[in-house]
Amino acid sequence: MLRTLLSVLLLGMVPPPFSGSPLASVVPLLEVAPPAIQMELASRLSASGVIVLDAQSGQRVFGRQYDIPRPMASLTKLMTALIIVENHQLSEIVRVPIGIDPMQSSVRLPGGEQFTVGDLLSAMMIASANDAAATLALFHSGSVDTFVEEMNARAATLGLHATTFENPVGLDDPLQRSTPQDLAWLTMAALRQPAIARRLGMRGAIIVSLQGSTVNLFHTHALMHTVQKKEDDLAPVVLAGKTGTTNGAGQCLMSVVGENDRRYIVVLLDSLQRYRDMNLILAALTHETIPSESLSLRTLNEENLRP
Repeated sequence: MLRTLLSVLLLGMVPPPFSGSPLASVVPLLEVAPPAIQMELASRLSASGVIVLDAQSGQRVFGRQYDIPRPMASLTKLMTALIIVENHQLSEIVRVPIGIDPMQSSVRLPGGEQFTVGDLLSAMMIASANDAAATLALFHSGSVDTFVEEMNARAATLGLHATTFENPVGLDDPLQRSTPQDLAWLTMAALRQPAIARRLGMRGAIIVSLQGSTVNLFHTHALMHTVQKKEDDLAPVVLAGKTGTTNGAGQCLMSVVGENDRRYIVVLLDSLQRYRDMNLILAALTHETIPSESLSLRTLNEENLRP
């Protein structure tokens, strides 16, 4: 196993909100994939935009076109969730507007019924529900346009200068764009909110309206449903995540990976096979030879999951 000190330490890779975080006077040596594996990994990933970020230090462990803006699909909902959690109590009551579900990727929230903010946040983070995202945006701002203005303002304060929003859901729009790097930083900010972090790591949930309607939620990240590692197993495992898919964005994926006592944030944009890509990255993080065969043993059939 080779130990490599990253040649670029932070150097503009941590935006203003994180730049004041206490770091050791000597940057710790990171366990990263040997150069040969990194080169092989880069040649085999289908995603055009990739970043692997050390969540503790903010250092980039691996990247490919990580600073080029692209459509981000439902990874957008990380910002929607952040604004909601920063401004509302989870116990607040929200009425689902009639006709809120003209879009794909919904959990069919019953119009006119009431849910808590926490329940709608669960629907948005676990099941990537567009109707939940739109409902929360309207509840917070009264209009989608006003909510989008707040999204862009919050992106600016987080230092996400390559990120712009046009809707709270992630639907394709020429101005709905971000970079893997910005989305990794956004994930770091979102994970500081326990309400978001917990939901990103839940495999499923059941929410119930005040009127008694039940909605089942199933996490859209396939690797969240694989067998979890044993207590003495040091292999990396996906602890939390968020998916996104549109025609313009392709397959997008955010994963929080745990390896022993380290945490990594992985963002894939415009992938053709996001779970195969993710498994290649997991293999590289363990310094193993990247497998050449199908990686289906660690994945589920993606067609069974929503974006």
